[in-house]
Amino acid sequence: MTHVKICGVTRVEDALCAAELGASALGFVFWPHSPRFIEPIAARAIVAQLPPFVTPVGVFVNQPVDLVLATARLARLGAVQLHGEEAPDAYEHMPVRVIKAMTIRDIDDREAARAIPPSAMLLLDAYDPIRRGGTGRPVDWALASSISRQRPVILSGGLHAGNVAAAIDAVRPYGIDVASGVEASPGRKDPEKLRALFAAVQAS
Repeated sequence: MTHVKICGVTRVEDALCAAELGASALGFVFWPHSPRFIEPIAARAIVAQLPPFVTPVGVFVNQPVDLVLATARLARLGAVQLHGEEAPDAYEHMPVRVIKAMTIRDIDDREAARAIPPSAMLLLDAYDPIRRGGTGRPVDWALASSISRQRPVILSGGLHAGNVAAAIDAVRPYGIDVASGVEASPGRKDPEKLRALFAAVQAS
Protein backbone atom coordinates (compact mmCIF):
# COMPACT_ATOMS: atom_id res chain seq x y z
CA MET A 1 0.00 0.00 0.00
CA THR A 2 1.10 3.57 -0.63
CA HIS A 3 2.56 5.17 2.48
CA VAL A 4 0.53 8.05 3.92
CA LYS A 5 1.85 11.07 5.82
CA ILE A 6 -0.72 13.33 7.47
CA CYS A 7 0.82 16.77 7.85
CA GLY A 8 0.05 19.80 9.96
CA VAL A 9 -0.91 17.88 13.10
CA THR A 10 -1.52 20.04 16.18
CA ARG A 11 -3.82 17.86 18.32
CA VAL A 12 -3.24 14.49 19.91
CA GLU A 13 -6.70 13.19 18.96
CA ASP A 14 -5.95 13.88 15.29
CA ALA A 15 -2.58 12.16 15.56
CA LEU A 16 -4.05 9.05 17.16
CA CYS A 17 -6.91 8.89 14.66
CA ALA A 18 -4.50 9.08 11.72
CA ALA A 19 -2.22 6.48 13.28
CA GLU A 20 -5.12 4.11 13.90
CA LEU A 21 -6.21 4.45 10.28
CA GLY A 22 -2.77 3.49 9.04
CA ALA A 23 -0.63 6.62 8.69
CA SER A 24 3.06 5.83 8.25
CA ALA A 25 4.11 9.32 9.33
CA LEU A 26 2.74 12.47 10.91
CA GLY A 27 4.00 15.95 10.13
CA PHE A 28 4.52 18.70 12.70
CA VAL A 29 5.13 22.19 11.29
CA PHE A 30 7.80 24.19 13.09
CA TRP A 31 7.80 27.12 10.67
CA PRO A 32 6.33 30.03 12.68
CA HIS A 33 4.54 31.59 9.68
CA SER A 34 2.35 28.55 9.08
CA PRO A 35 -1.26 28.41 10.32
CA ARG A 36 -0.38 24.84 11.36
CA PHE A 37 2.59 25.85 13.51
CA ILE A 38 3.13 23.89 16.69
CA GLU A 39 5.62 24.50 19.49
CA PRO A 40 8.26 21.76 19.75
CA ILE A 41 7.35 20.92 23.35
CA ALA A 42 3.69 20.47 22.36
CA ALA A 43 4.73 18.23 19.48
CA ARG A 44 6.88 16.17 21.84
CA ALA A 45 3.83 15.50 24.03
CA ILE A 46 1.93 14.18 21.00
CA VAL A 47 4.90 12.15 19.74
CA ALA A 48 5.13 10.43 23.14
CA GLN A 49 1.69 8.91 22.54
CA LEU A 50 2.29 7.62 19.01
CA PRO A 51 2.54 3.91 18.18
CA PRO A 52 6.14 2.78 17.58
CA PHE A 53 5.85 2.38 13.81
CA VAL A 54 4.51 5.88 13.09
CA THR A 55 7.30 8.31 12.20
CA PRO A 56 7.07 11.88 13.50
CA VAL A 57 8.37 14.35 10.90
CA GLY A 58 9.26 17.99 11.57
CA VAL A 59 8.61 20.51 8.79
CA PHE A 60 10.99 23.49 8.46
CA VAL A 61 11.39 26.33 5.93
CA ASN A 62 14.84 27.89 5.45
CA GLN A 63 15.62 27.59 9.16
CA PRO A 64 19.16 27.20 10.57
CA VAL A 65 20.50 23.65 10.69
CA ASP A 66 21.29 24.01 14.39
CA LEU A 67 17.66 24.91 15.08
CA VAL A 68 16.39 22.02 12.96
CA LEU A 69 18.58 19.50 14.78
CA ALA A 70 17.80 20.91 18.23
CA THR A 71 14.07 20.75 17.49
CA ALA A 72 14.44 17.20 16.18
CA ARG A 73 16.05 16.17 19.45
CA LEU A 74 13.54 18.00 21.63
CA ALA A 75 10.44 16.76 19.79
CA ARG A 76 11.95 13.28 19.26
CA LEU A 77 11.48 13.37 15.51
CA GLY A 78 12.22 10.46 13.23
CA ALA A 79 12.83 12.68 10.20
CA VAL A 80 12.87 16.31 9.10
CA GLN A 81 11.19 17.80 6.05
CA LEU A 82 12.89 20.83 4.52
CA HIS A 83 10.39 22.92 2.61
CA GLY A 84 12.46 25.92 1.55
CA GLU A 85 15.42 26.61 -0.71
CA GLU A 86 17.89 24.68 1.42
CA ALA A 87 21.12 23.87 -0.43
CA PRO A 88 22.12 20.21 -0.69
CA ASP A 89 25.35 20.74 1.23
CA ALA A 90 23.27 21.95 4.18
CA TYR A 91 21.39 18.68 4.59
CA GLU A 92 23.15 15.94 2.63
CA HIS A 93 24.99 14.67 5.70
CA MET A 94 22.55 15.60 8.46
CA PRO A 95 22.39 13.01 11.29
CA VAL A 96 18.65 12.52 10.78
CA ARG A 97 16.58 11.29 7.85
CA VAL A 98 15.66 14.08 5.45
CA ILE A 99 12.66 14.66 3.23
CA LYS A 100 13.42 17.47 0.75
CA ALA A 101 10.40 19.23 -0.68
CA MET A 102 10.49 20.91 -4.05
CA THR A 103 7.78 22.63 -6.01
CA ILE A 104 7.21 21.62 -9.60
CA ARG A 105 5.89 23.91 -12.30
CA ASP A 106 7.42 22.90 -15.63
CA ILE A 107 9.56 20.33 -17.40
CA ASP A 108 12.80 21.99 -16.26
CA ASP A 109 12.02 20.88 -12.72
CA ARG A 110 12.98 17.34 -13.67
CA GLU A 111 16.61 18.50 -13.72
CA ALA A 112 16.19 20.14 -10.32
CA ALA A 113 14.84 16.86 -8.98
CA ARG A 114 17.99 15.08 -10.12
CA ALA A 115 20.06 17.54 -8.06
CA ILE A 116 18.44 16.42 -4.80
CA PRO A 117 20.93 14.05 -3.11
CA PRO A 118 19.80 10.41 -3.08
CA SER A 119 20.20 10.42 0.71
CA ALA A 120 17.06 12.60 0.88
CA MET A 121 13.53 11.47 0.04
CA LEU A 122 12.02 13.83 -2.54
CA LEU A 123 8.60 15.38 -1.91
CA LEU A 124 6.78 17.10 -4.77
CA ASP A 125 4.43 19.96 -3.94
CA ALA A 126 2.55 22.77 -5.64
CA TYR A 127 4.24 26.14 -6.00
CA ASP A 128 3.32 28.85 -3.51
CA PRO A 129 6.12 31.20 -2.35
CA ILE A 130 4.09 32.43 0.63
CA ARG A 131 2.31 29.46 2.20
CA ARG A 132 4.94 26.78 1.53
CA GLY A 133 2.59 23.82 1.44
CA GLY A 134 -0.90 23.08 2.67
CA THR A 135 -2.35 25.16 -0.15
CA GLY A 136 -4.82 22.62 -1.50
CA ARG A 137 -3.39 23.07 -4.99
CA PRO A 138 -2.57 19.95 -7.01
CA VAL A 139 0.69 19.49 -8.87
CA ASP A 140 0.94 18.46 -12.51
CA TRP A 141 0.57 14.69 -12.13
CA ALA A 142 2.09 13.97 -15.55
CA LEU A 143 5.20 15.92 -14.59
CA ALA A 144 5.26 14.30 -11.16
CA SER A 145 5.01 10.90 -12.83
CA SER A 146 8.02 11.62 -15.03
CA ILE A 147 10.03 12.43 -11.89
CA SER A 148 8.75 9.39 -9.99
CA ARG A 149 10.12 7.18 -12.75
CA GLN A 150 13.59 8.59 -11.96
CA ARG A 151 13.47 8.11 -8.20
CA PRO A 152 11.01 7.44 -5.34
CA VAL A 153 8.84 10.44 -4.49
CA ILE A 154 6.25 11.54 -1.98
CA LEU A 155 3.37 13.27 -3.73
CA SER A 156 1.73 16.28 -2.09
CA GLY A 157 -0.51 19.10 -3.22
CA GLY A 158 -4.29 19.19 -3.15
CA LEU A 159 -4.86 15.53 -2.33
CA HIS A 160 -8.14 14.38 -0.77
CA ALA A 161 -10.44 11.37 -0.77
CA GLY A 162 -12.00 12.36 -4.07
CA ASN A 163 -8.79 12.43 -6.12
CA VAL A 164 -6.15 10.44 -4.24
CA ALA A 165 -6.79 7.15 -6.06
CA ALA A 166 -6.41 8.85 -9.43
CA ALA A 167 -3.24 10.61 -8.21
CA ILE A 168 -1.69 7.34 -7.05
CA ASP A 169 -2.60 5.66 -10.32
CA ALA A 170 -1.09 8.50 -12.36
CA VAL A 171 2.11 9.09 -10.37
CA ARG A 172 2.84 5.79 -8.58
CA PRO A 173 4.50 7.57 -5.66
CA TYR A 174 6.27 5.91 -2.76
CA GLY A 175 3.96 7.88 -0.49
CA ILE A 176 1.49 10.74 -0.30
CA ASP A 177 1.42 13.77 1.99
CA VAL A 178 -1.94 15.29 2.91
CA ALA A 179 -2.80 18.34 5.03
CA SER A 180 -5.66 20.57 3.89
CA GLY A 181 -7.53 17.69 2.24
CA VAL A 182 -8.37 16.14 5.61
CA GLU A 183 -8.98 19.29 7.63
CA ALA A 184 -11.93 21.04 9.20
CA SER A 185 -9.67 24.11 9.49
CA PRO A 186 -5.88 24.60 9.37
CA GLY A 187 -4.31 22.34 11.99
CA ARG A 188 -7.60 20.64 12.93
CA LYS A 189 -8.25 17.34 11.16
CA ASP A 190 -11.71 16.06 10.29
CA PRO A 191 -12.09 12.38 11.33
CA GLU A 192 -14.56 11.65 8.53
CA LYS A 193 -12.24 13.13 5.91
CA LEU A 194 -9.37 11.09 7.34
CA ARG A 195 -11.41 7.88 7.15
CA ALA A 196 -12.50 8.64 3.60
CA LEU A 197 -8.92 9.34 2.54
CA PHE A 198 -7.54 6.09 3.93
CA ALA A 199 -10.41 4.12 2.44
CA ALA A 200 -9.66 5.61 -0.96
CA VAL A 201 -5.93 4.85 -0.62
CA GLN A 202 -6.62 1.27 0.40
CA ALA A 203 -8.95 0.81 -2.57
CA SER A 204 -6.44 2.26 -5.05
